[in-house]
Amino acid sequence: MNKKTVKDIDLKGKRVLMRVDFNVPMADGKVTDDKRIKAALPTIKYVLEQGASLILMSHLGRPKGGPDPEFSLRAASEVLASHLGIPVKMAPDTIGPEVEALAKALQPGEVLMLENTRFHKGEEKNDLDLAKQMAALGEVYVNDAFGSAHRAHSSTEGVARFLPAVSGFLMEQELEYLGRAVGNPEHPYIAILGGAKISDKILVVETLLRQADKLIIGGGMANTFLAAKGLDMQDSLVEEAALDTARSILAKSGDKMILPVDAVSADKFDAEANTQVVDVDKIPAGWRMLDVGPKTLELYKGALNGARLIVWNGPVGVFEMPRFAEGTFALAKLLAESGATTVIGGGDSASAVKKAGVAKQMTHVSTGGGASLEFLEGKELPGVAALMDR
Repeated sequence: MNKKTVKDIDLKGKRVLMRVDFNVPMADGKVTDDKRIKAALPTIKYVLEQGASLILMSHLGRPKGGPDPEFSLRAASEVLASHLGIPVKMAPDTIGPEVEALAKALQPGEVLMLENTRFHKGEEKNDLDLAKQMAALGEVYVNDAFGSAHRAHSSTEGVARFLPAVSGFLMEQELEYLGRAVGNPEHPYIAILGGAKISDKILVVETLLRQADKLIIGGGMANTFLAAKGLDMQDSLVEEAALDTARSILAKSGDKMILPVDAVSADKFDAEANTQVVDVDKIPAGWRMLDVGPKTLELYKGALNGARLIVWNGPVGVFEMPRFAEGTFALAKLLAESGATTVIGGGDSASAVKKAGVAKQMTHVSTGGGASLEFLEGKELPGVAALMDR
C-alpha cells in the first residue's frame, strides 16, 4: 500500500480527528451488532497509546437532512466506552463553537465522539466549508472508514484537504488484501459473484473476467445470465433490461464463467414455500430459482480445488430464508477448507460467513460492501486518494 498510515506520523500531544465507520445496526435505541466498532479498536487504541487525544466522527443511517435522535451516535459511543474501559465524551453536534471548545479541552488519552455527520446536508455534497469546520477540530486526520471510502463526502474526502491525512490500520488491511486481488493476484485466482442484480456489477464482472482464472456466478444475477443463454427461468428474478449486456458478457467469457446447473426451486418467494431440486432448464411453470443445487456446489468445489486466491462478493441464494441458505453456507465452508487466501467482500457475504460459523477461518472479511466492489472494479476510491502518499 502506497499511502501513509498512523505509524508514519508523529501523534504525541496532537488532537487526532478520525473518521470511523460506526454505521451499525440499531434496534430500540441499542446497537445490535458492534462488529464495526470492534474493527476500529486497534487504531483507536494505538492513537491513544501515542499520547494523542482523539475526536471520532461517523455517519449512521440515512437521516433526512437534520438532527434526528433515532440516528444519534450516543449508543455507539457507549458501546465504544465499554470496549475501551474509559469514558467517551459525546458532542452535541459535528461542528460549531461548543464542539470546538470540547475538542480543544481534550487531554491526551481522552476521546470525544462527534454527532452523526449526516445531520448536516453538506456532508454528502462534500461541502468544503463543512469539511473546513470539521478539520478545525483536529491537527491530524486519520481515515479508518473503508466502508465509506468510495464516497467523496466532507468527512471522508473534503477534510483531508485541510489536514495531514493518513490511513488507520483497518483501512490499511482492507487495501492490502483487496489490493492483492486487483494488483498482482496469486493464481489460480477464483472470483465468486452473487447477489440479485447484474446491473450493479457489470463493471466488476468484466474486470474479474480479465483478471481471474474462473468466475463463479450465483444468486439472482445467475438467473439473468441463464435467461440470456435462452433458458426459461419461469418466475425467477430476471433483469430483462440487462439481458443484452449479459449476452455480450457471455460471448466474451469463453469457458471462464461457471453458472448454476441445478437449483432449489420454490413455488413462491416465501420461507414456507414448497421446494424441489431441479436442473436449471427444467424449472416448473410458476416456480422460481432461490438457491443453487447440489450439482452446482460440486461444480463450484471443482473450480475452487487448488485455488491460491478466492474473492467472494454476494450470496448464491436467498440466504436470509433458512431453506434457501444451504448453497451459500456450503460455499462458505468450501472457502474455509480451501487453503487459499480468502477475501470476503463485505455486505451480505460477510454476514453469510459469520452465520455459517466460518468468518474466523477467512483470511480477510471486508467491512465495506459497496467500497470493496468499486475497488475490485479498479476504481480509485475518493477517501483513499485523498490520503498522503508514502
